Amino acid sequence: MRIIRDPYFIDPSDRGAAVAIGNFDGVHLGHQAVIDIARNAAEKANAPLGILTFEPHPRAYFSIDNNPFRLMNADAKANRLAKLGVEKLYELPFNEGLASLTDREFAQTVIKDQLGLSHVVVGADFCFGQGRKGNADSLRAYGEEMGFGVTVSPLLSIGTSEISSTAIRTALSEGRPQDAAKMLGHWHRLENEIIRGEQRGRELGYPTANMSIDNLHPPKFGVYAVKVTVLDGPHAGRYDGAASIGVRPMFGENRPNCESFLFDFKGDLYGATLSVALVEYLRPELKFDGLDSLITQMDADCVRAREILANV
Repeated sequence: MRIIRDPYFIDPSDRGAAVAIGNFDGVHLGHQAVIDIARNAAEKANAPLGILTFEPHPRAYFSIDNNPFRLMNADAKANRLAKLGVEKLYELPFNEGLASLTDREFAQTVIKDQLGLSHVVVGADFCFGQGRKGNADSLRAYGEEMGFGVTVSPLLSIGTSEISSTAIRTALSEGRPQDAAKMLGHWHRLENEIIRGEQRGRELGYPTANMSIDNLHPPKFGVYAVKVTVLDGPHAGRYDGAASIGVRPMFGENRPNCESFLFDFKGDLYGATLSVALVEYLRPELKFDGLDSLITQMDADCVRAREILANV
């Protein structure tokens, strides 16, 4: 997959794609339905399949509270989109210039002039342009005027519940990763480079791979059964494990992070990138009366996690 970040210097080979437009946070089933429509349009036009998205997320650009909300960072999103067969990822910088474009200016300048897109697909709730004044209907009108195709995808639901990034965040906040997975179409994953921790896990007999979850929506703090993928380095591969997400109350005040213990693993993972899939919530984060009690609970957590993962 080719990632294009500068709309002002577009190689001719990167023009003419059929794209799905959106933020695609989580790349959930609703997003995948939009991408599949774009895939069909690309095949009919013999054009590359593309995604048009923005970094930073527009919500983060306009936010004044700085509360983390993203389900995945830019790298994790790119990895997921590549798995879906996306050929061109137009990851445009969301800045003052882009935010100030009216809906007409966005259609003319970005879609038509800069990227030369042949077809665009959006969800029925799509809004764009300064003040979010543009919508799916106005985009369709601009397409007819400016010469690019437009398809509007209906919103997707499971039962009576609409699939959305907001609903997925709620499920994760409540410790329901399996419900989140039903909407995502895949396990929710935390993906980042491993950082050096305090080495406490090694001293307890449970060496962990630590990752920051800064700028991501935090799942419910506690212990999870996890499927871990080491994405690079000499130990690249897939492992079962247990992960603790939270602030480690046994050891004072700490920034929230994710600490993963990989079953039956020996080796050094520092510097590698980990993708941790949350399979099942085991228990809340607790403060124990001593290290012996903590180790006993960790033993039980790992036994339970192994039982769960053996059937996944």
